[in-house]
Amino acid sequence: MQGESQRVAVEMRNIVKRFPGVLANDHVNFSALEGEIHALLGENGAGKTTLMNILSGLYRPDEGEIYIYGKRVFFNSPRDAIAHGVGMVHQHFKLVETHTVTENIILGLDKPRFFLNLEEAEREIEKLEEQYGLKVDPRAYIWQLSLGEQQRVEILKALYRGARILIMDEPTAVLTPQEVDELFVTLRRMVNEGHTIIFISHKLDEVLAIADRITILRKGRVVGTVDARTATKKELARMMVGREVFFHIEKEPLPPGEPVLEVRDLRALSDRGVPALKGISFNVRAREILGVAGVSGNGQSELAEVITGLRESTGGEVKVNGRDLTNAGARAFIDAGVSHIPEDRVHVGIVPSLHLTGNLFLKAYRKLPGIFLNWRDLREKAKTLLQRFDVVAPSPDVEARTLSGGNIQKLILAREFSSKPAVVVAVHPTQGLDVGATEAVRQHLVEQRARGAGILLISEDLEEVRALSDRIIVMYEGEIMGEVSPDTPVEEIGLLMAGTRMEERSA
Repeated sequence: MQGESQRVAVEMRNIVKRFPGVLANDHVNFSALEGEIHALLGENGAGKTTLMNILSGLYRPDEGEIYIYGKRVFFNSPRDAIAHGVGMVHQHFKLVETHTVTENIILGLDKPRFFLNLEEAEREIEKLEEQYGLKVDPRAYIWQLSLGEQQRVEILKALYRGARILIMDEPTAVLTPQEVDELFVTLRRMVNEGHTIIFISHKLDEVLAIADRITILRKGRVVGTVDARTATKKELARMMVGREVFFHIEKEPLPPGEPVLEVRDLRALSDRGVPALKGISFNVRAREILGVAGVSGNGQSELAEVITGLRESTGGEVKVNGRDLTNAGARAFIDAGVSHIPEDRVHVGIVPSLHLTGNLFLKAYRKLPGIFLNWRDLREKAKTLLQRFDVVAPSPDVEARTLSGGNIQKLILAREFSSKPAVVVAVHPTQGLDVGATEAVRQHLVEQRARGAGILLISEDLEEVRALSDRIIVMYEGEIMGEVSPDTPVEEIGLLMAGTRMEERSA
């Protein structure tokens, strides 16, 4: 809906926000027009989330002014923001699973104060669904919905409250390719009716596909705002990180070796005690990357935990280099040469309050010579590893929790890869990382493949799986729907991700 008649919906002038030791937003100027999709890009720590938390009322700026449709506003809470038509759909949904769609949408509203009329609310919600193409059953419970449907509930919740300006934080992270297409149709319909969408994403292809304009932040400052129709991925990446970024990872063809990881009829329960793995089988060979595609919550996390010794299986077997390690425990897997890049890098991957040297040798200290640890020697070795893996830190003595997300991930890679593993289990290795850190992590994975390791790559980023993998298996509700090659069309893989088995697809 771009045109000469568009008015400014949001204007943020000279926004400053400080935290102890950090200047998160440094006199930021940002504006978005009525009827446009405006993308916000930047490295981890660039200040995007802080800026949007200010606009949505979660934070108050230390300096600066906010204008909504030309009127200066002051937000003390998200309730103030929504009262002025500003809503936010967070990456992690804020829904009550045991309540219905309608109950979640009206939860917390002042009206009606005494008597609920759920039928009237359902009728209003159905009108919004029809208007914006957001199909979901108002009477369904949240736990019955897919992640894509839950996201629609969050959008409906904002629209029901009168949001005209909608902030979307990493909205495609949990969606299948088909659901992404459906979301984009909805967003275009919204802007055609005058809404303003602020779209935060790390996926440059999606930003270029959906946005009208793009604002790039770097180190708390605005680098520039560009027209999405004329911008390129290379240009955006260079503005984000301040250097050239190479998107294509050179992966030479290598003959795969013998199986280094064998999984047979593996079964396991989730934390809730329900089946999460339902008899899956596959193998990973030396010098290959086997990708696991699938929407979050379909057994990938439980699979990674079972084959690294962090969760017990209820059936089947796991072999590493021919040795049966089923339910042998994490130490046995470590000793067998299995490295693990976990999904939760902060709570599982590191000890946040421990210095970098200690984190780097967490798994190796038992094999070091002598009775006592030689910390001076370890510190020098840590310096070498930090430099080799480009971990930006003042010294090996700082606590791991002081690092950015990208540097924490590279710290984990330094520890896991320095042992020259036979098997690498990498779970969402680039999730939430900026393009510079993503490039580095992917390059290290390819280097481990060339060295001879077998790599199991579990990722919700389908393009990442296709770019790095030699073979791909697709998981849905704890089962493998089929195995495909990396050049299989995205739409076909998306059908498998949505639960259509390989044989059903070809029937």
